[in-house]
Amino acid sequence: MLPNWLFKPFRSRDAMPPEMRQARDLIDAVDAGGVSLNPAKVNAIARALGLEVSRKAPVEDTIRRIRAAVARG
Repeated sequence: MLPNWLFKPFRSRDAMPPEMRQARDLIDAVDAGGVSLNPAKVNAIARALGLEVSRKAPVEDTIRRIRAAVARG
């Protein structure tokens, strides 16, 4: 998998659908280490992307699935 920073210059956040933009913002915040993870918020973002998420799923697994969904585009 190619690094995310490689695609950033070519992808405008304004051109993205709002749920994809929200997912990218979440991943950027997690990568920067500057966010406290609210499981309800992470699950809501995953569901907006069309992922099925259990309320009992670990946040780390959900973020991994969001990251994969964003990479698929």
